[in-house]
Amino acid sequence: MFAVIKTGGKQYRVAADDLLKVEKVKGEPGEIIQFGEVLVVGGDNVALGAPTVAGASVAAEVLEQGRGRKVIAFKKRRRKNSRRKRGHRQELTLVRITEILTDGAKPAKTAKPKAARKPKAEAAPEATAAAGA
Repeated sequence: MFAVIKTGGKQYRVAADDLLKVEKVKGEPGEIIQFGEVLVVGGDNVALGAPTVAGASVAAEVLEQGRGRKVIAFKKRRRKNSRRKRGHRQELTLVRITEILTDGAKPAKTAKPKAARKPKAEAAPEATAAAGA
């Protein structure tokens, strides 16, 4: 089963367990997000949307928030002593498609609970006293 989703102004053909780099979407690593703009759901019977398929969504797990490679836009006008250099790094989100949902179903998998931070162990008092003497 596959689906065509729209996010960040682009369209992607996805299936379960696909890894996908999309333009930044809100979410922490481990969270489950849903893409609601599903244009096509395919498989045994194909459902085309007009413009989207009603009740269909795609669930994905956020793996990482990052940035793409740097793109340099350099323009130069010959003999005019004029040039311009600009750089850009697109913010991206790496997601794993977990499931394709139809008929308004909710995702089966839930977000992982955030791990509690361990307090830093303070230095032992004997070690600091010995180092100072």
